Amino acid sequence: MAGSKMAATKRKRRGGPAGPAKKLKRSEKDVKPPAKSSEVAEEAEEEDRNRIPGPVCKGKWKNKERILIFSSRGINFRTRHLMQDLRMLMPHSKADTKMDRKDKLFVINEVCEMKNCNKCIYFEAKKKQDLYMWLSNSPHGPSAKFLVQNSKLTQFKKMHEKIENNLWGECAKVIIIFVVVFLVHTLAELKMTGNCLKGSRPLLSFDPAFDELPHYALLKELLIQIFSTPRYHPKSQPFVDHVFTFTILDNRIWFRNFQIIEEDAALVEIGPRFVLNLIKIFQGSFGGPTLYENPHYQSPNMHRRVIRSITAAKYKEKQQVKDVQKLRKKEPKTILPHDPTADVFVTPAEEKPVEIQWVKPEPKVDLKARKKRIYKRQRKMKQKMSSGNAK
Repeated sequence: MAGSKMAATKRKRRGGPAGPAKKLKRSEKDVKPPAKSSEVAEEAEEEDRNRIPGPVCKGKWKNKERILIFSSRGINFRTRHLMQDLRMLMPHSKADTKMDRKDKLFVINEVCEMKNCNKCIYFEAKKKQDLYMWLSNSPHGPSAKFLVQNSKLTQFKKMHEKIENNLWGECAKVIIIFVVVFLVHTLAELKMTGNCLKGSRPLLSFDPAFDELPHYALLKELLIQIFSTPRYHPKSQPFVDHVFTFTILDNRIWFRNFQIIEEDAALVEIGPRFVLNLIKIFQGSFGGPTLYENPHYQSPNMHRRVIRSITAAKYKEKQQVKDVQKLRKKEPKTILPHDPTADVFVTPAEEKPVEIQWVKPEPKVDLKARKKRIYKRQRKMKQKMSSGNAK
């Protein structure tokens, strides 16, 4: 009992209120006069100069845009390289395995939901030569489809002139769009001199023609939401060193990627490059009612059919020409009556005396036959000489 009382008293003493602290006496020597404001400012400036800057402060990641980039089975190497280029340029993208051709496109919405993505870029291959690219806002829409073709570049100078004069802008709403890619060149094919940091955020430059028509305005907003890298994304870098340009020319959208040089703000192309031809605008994701249809669009099947018809027409024309020539040869020749006026300007030639040759002409000497006969005689003489010596 006594031990417990002692412990209680000790606890009370330890936990009791502390007494007033003793004040330390300062000597007059330790007391310094207050520093002037100018001296304080100079010291602060020196500290700022000598201070090492810390890392870039990252804010809060608010724009949670995630892009799913994948394809169907049957794509070629160029499509695969284009997908890899887009994934490198877009740090907020995700990849997935190839989808079977027999599956319906609405299944992609479920794949996006499982991957926690709200945007999708889907490459669809058909007939082992046509490639379609869908841009989708999953699951409620919009979405866009592109036909990827590889053909010759036309009106290249005009396109560069428009790229230099293009403007940047914003748009309001988003709808499904069906578009065609007319030209495709990947980074490996171009081998451009431009370069940019992997994961850096791009600037988006749009042609002023995007604000003139409503369907281009909708397409502009869709491209902004897909190709713009969210700010403070974990995989992005806090630098802006390249620009995506979208230019409208010949009812098509031309995509280019340029590096921004720090010294003089010049542009150097990096790649990839492709051209989009608008086909249709839908309301839902991977389907729905059609809001706009491009009257200038021509499907690749129709294009190939026109080419075949042109070649067939040329072949038929050649065959017809040959048949006409054969018929002309078989027709009897028409004998025209003699025209008496045809011999008006004909002058008779001088008549030469007829000479009769009474002596037989000398026969021509065949030198080759003569040489053969001489060679034959010499050979026989040699054979006789050799046979006589042997005996």
